[in-house]
Amino acid sequence: MRCPDSVIRSIEGVQSLESLEILTYPNNFLAKAAEPVTQIDGKLQKLIDNMAETMYLAPGVGLAAIQVNIDQSLLVYDIAPPEEDKELNVLINPKIFASEGSVVSENEGCLSVPEFRADVPRAEQVFVEAVDREGRPIHLEAKGFLAVVLQHEIDHLNGRLFIDRISTLKRQIYTRRMKKKIKHQS
Repeated sequence: MRCPDSVIRSIEGVQSLESLEILTYPNNFLAKAAEPVTQIDGKLQKLIDNMAETMYLAPGVGLAAIQVNIDQSLLVYDIAPPEEDKELNVLINPKIFASEGSVVSENEGCLSVPEFRADVPRAEQVFVEAVDREGRPIHLEAKGFLAVVLQHEIDHLNGRLFIDRISTLKRQIYTRRMKKKIKHQS
């Protein structure tokens, strides 16, 4: 998920890691549901670190593995205010098992959907199960901005983009604009 304009994070102190390429719409890989992570090892830890680096550099507040062309059910996020220390969170094989209420996420953006923001209907509260980067079970009850970020990133892992949740007309306008832009770049 793209940082709100008011939340630009410093990357001071970030170790030199590999920044990954973020896939953008209309790349078909983004519509694929991610495969579950079956092994937590050094390779996965390196991927987590590279995803965090990529998210902070973008800048974003969340990133799903599918967005960096990795078919794994894994996401990273950090919603700490920019004036505070980083608080990287990792969810492996996350699932929303319950939700309550409804809210409109105003001006939602996405690293994979450049140059577009929209109001998106979301659950007000979500309950998520996952495991952390060490394989320990996590149970989260999220409200507010965290609930929006988790829904957005878990949608990615299920092959959905936030533009799939907006009106058909707005989605078609954005799609035409992106196809025209791609055609001009070719």
